[in-house]
Amino acid sequence: MAGSSSDRPQFIASSGNRSLSNAPLIEVPETDQIVVPDKKSWKNLFAYMGPGFLVSIAYIDPGNFETDLQSGAQFKYELLWIILLASCAALIIQSLAANLGVVTGKHLAEHCRAEYPKLTNFILWVLAEIAIVACDIPEVIGTAFALNMLFGIPVWIGVLLTGLSTLVLLALQQYGVRKLEFLIAFLVFTIAACFFAELHYSKPDAAEVFKGLFVPQLKGKGATGLAISLLGAMVMPHNLFLHSALVLSRKIPRSVQGIKEACRFYMVESGFALMVAFLINVSVISVSGAVCNSPNINAEDRASCKDLDLNKASFLLKNVLGSWSSKLFAVALLASGQSSTITGTYAGQYVMQGFLDLRLVPWVRNFLTRCLAIVPSLIVAIIGGSAGAGKLIIIASMILSFELPFALIPLLKFTSSKTKMGQHSNSTVISAITWVIGSLIMSINVYYLANGFVDILLHSHLKLVAVIFLGIFGFSGMAIYLAAIAYLVFRPNKKAAHLMPLTTSESSQTANQPGEASMYSLPREDIVSMQLPQRRSTEDID
Repeated sequence: MAGSSSDRPQFIASSGNRSLSNAPLIEVPETDQIVVPDKKSWKNLFAYMGPGFLVSIAYIDPGNFETDLQSGAQFKYELLWIILLASCAALIIQSLAANLGVVTGKHLAEHCRAEYPKLTNFILWVLAEIAIVACDIPEVIGTAFALNMLFGIPVWIGVLLTGLSTLVLLALQQYGVRKLEFLIAFLVFTIAACFFAELHYSKPDAAEVFKGLFVPQLKGKGATGLAISLLGAMVMPHNLFLHSALVLSRKIPRSVQGIKEACRFYMVESGFALMVAFLINVSVISVSGAVCNSPNINAEDRASCKDLDLNKASFLLKNVLGSWSSKLFAVALLASGQSSTITGTYAGQYVMQGFLDLRLVPWVRNFLTRCLAIVPSLIVAIIGGSAGAGKLIIIASMILSFELPFALIPLLKFTSSKTKMGQHSNSTVISAITWVIGSLIMSINVYYLANGFVDILLHSHLKLVAVIFLGIFGFSGMAIYLAAIAYLVFRPNKKAAHLMPLTTSESSQTANQPGEASMYSLPREDIVSMQLPQRRSTEDID
């Protein structure tokens, strides 16, 4: 056996035997498995804690902070309902992703590879990779802004330095990824505490806040675009792949009751984690809305509110932290960006392994993704400065929103399929709710895309021939987008899941059949061993 992780090949693929697709990609004799006791108890909840909180990091990343700040500054509390809607949708959708992994023993990307033809599978993989890069762009820019606030480093140089942050992050993880995650979570909750304290000082009108939460409205120029950005920053496609894979790191009882308990506890854990993220997002919007729309705001801060981005937002905490506001905000922003890097790395590994049956070692995967995100961030930072970089975050969030159907539709179809999920498939009510949510998201995207494109054509100063050419090109693109969505929606499922949920009698019968035991041995060691590296003692190395 190889003595250390450095001896492992950088590209690892399974043997191609589909009957043993649950076999580990890397043979790891000792893995940090979490075994759930085979007994009914609320104490089992603690064994399931973890995946939901790791997924929730993506809901409080720099992209969320950027869109939250701009939403509050421009429209006060009017877009809070988007956060509430997105958080409720996120809980339902993330729970479905967890259920898919728990019930079938395969994550979303693996189901896509088994279900769709090679060309469709390849296109879905490319879209998933683009989504991961789009998610990494706010992390790159957020880290650059944090370095600018801490050390006065120009944003474009900070963008370059974010490539080195990957190596630093992986070096720190040698001391234990859980310790690092605890530190990052502590820093993120520190900035949340500051915004909660700022709520006390800024005193937003409670009636207006509740109206913003429960009365949908899209008034003013740019409200629809910002609403889509908020939605894109909240419900991210890569999170669906991530959550469905993270749950496979637990060894759960394969009884009907064990599967039901796992699904229920994962929903409870996700609900708590997403509630914390929801409160943080609401507090950021409320503080931004209260401060930037206050009649007592000074001229300098009012100018900052007109073009508010992460690099200018520290003044919002000035009443609480004084001169330390920018430093602490920068530290928390840095922590938020780097914690999101962890989720991006995990998601990228699972996407590549699932769609292509291929894996990269974590530092190679992380570095390549970060480089793809650095290029557009660097170009925009040099040309447009911090304002241009802030707008790029909004664009990245919109890209995530437009790509969401290509992860969401397969998830909804797979979890609604009795062929794949058996008796654990979505009920009629859940299916109806999830399809309504998905349809609303897709309808908003299509409406904004068509409305914005028509507006550009009508108000452009181009010649008629150019307008006609752009119109044909643009509407053809929209037709392809709608056709792709329709294909995923109406294409019937053909493949059964590799690991079917069984009844108690079926489980006992199958357990007695030779060669079937490996199908039901959880956790998936290829998932467990895909976690970022842990520090090993010298006694563990032969």
